Amino acid sequence: MGTSPKMDGRAPIHVFASSKSWIEGNATLQLEQVAGLAGVRAVAAMPDLHPGKYGPVGCAILADRIHPQLVGSDIGCGMGLFALDIAARKLRFDQLADRLSSLDHPWDGDVAGVLVDAGLDATTYDASLGSIGGGNHFCEVQAIEEILIPETAAQAGLDRDQAYVLVHSGSRGLGYSILERVLSNGQAALDPASDEGKSYMDAHDHAVRWAKLNRRTIAERAAVAARAELRPVNDLAHNMVERRGDDTMLHRKGAAASDRGLVPVPGSRGTLSYLVEPLAPMRTEALASLAHGAGRKYDRTSMHGRVRGKKSDVARLERNPYGGIVVCGDRGLLVEEAPEAYKNIDRVIADLVEFGLARVVATFRPLVTFKKAQSSVAASSSKREKSWKEDRR
Repeated sequence: MGTSPKMDGRAPIHVFASSKSWIEGNATLQLEQVAGLAGVRAVAAMPDLHPGKYGPVGCAILADRIHPQLVGSDIGCGMGLFALDIAARKLRFDQLADRLSSLDHPWDGDVAGVLVDAGLDATTYDASLGSIGGGNHFCEVQAIEEILIPETAAQAGLDRDQAYVLVHSGSRGLGYSILERVLSNGQAALDPASDEGKSYMDAHDHAVRWAKLNRRTIAERAAVAARAELRPVNDLAHNMVERRGDDTMLHRKGAAASDRGLVPVPGSRGTLSYLVEPLAPMRTEALASLAHGAGRKYDRTSMHGRVRGKKSDVARLERNPYGGIVVCGDRGLLVEEAPEAYKNIDRVIADLVEFGLARVVATFRPLVTFKKAQSSVAASSSKREKSWKEDRR
């Protein structure tokens, strides 16, 4: 769409979306509001932009102070892509879907031990380690649909025959508690050098690392369900703030870092996901960020009027166009997360390519997407996972 110059005291806004991309008016209004916050110097909006609670989702904000509300409550939320050492063709989707239902239950691993190994202090929220959470979070087993840049794919160790796991999750109740504590006296802009700013960043950095460990643990549980071992391809947070070299603070809300390797960009549960390579040198006004997904087109409430909850409609939503399975025992959530709720991921990726921000390395098709299982299925699956773990020892 272009760039708006600095005016009325607001920072310039750079929008990396073409006229072919649909962006809701409320998201544009929120962009303007964010650009007018204290200390904000620049704003970059990606084609997956959509309205959020405290500000738009799908953007990066550069400021001379910390705005915790722009990071949001799910601090450290991001995408982790992992390779499994099993051929996708060997997977039985129905059996895998059943075994993934164990993700509904708390992880029975050594929580204290993995926290120590990761250098993380214990918190009152650690019982949720290894859990996905609600909303648009998911764990998806995938297969490569197409490799477009073979040399880059080879460097990343991609094998078109292997299965992969893509995990979208964050810091669960830990991140929520941090934001609630900061906002208890209203929204605030924090001086990074102040005690309050340092305290927030300490808690924030812990949550970011916790969230990354959470995605790894979820992926390991999925690997157990697939009877496989796993290897990380890349993991990137898209809700975070970090200090830049010029003493500014770069906030990302639903925007993936583009200076840390390949970036997974998923679509809806009924579309392909993309693995893209950020291009260097990137346009500086993009604030070292990329789109983090397709972005919502319709809010959750309106989806209940757009998609019926009849048995036939539910059956349709429990399958994807590639012959895969969507596991979601919550009918309301299944409707809210229907493919129709999201923007066209192909258009989002096309914008990133057309603006010179990235190129596509590979695409992945969904085999089994796990969001939430019915409790009766989950209980039996948890027992099977535990039994198989014991057999492996």
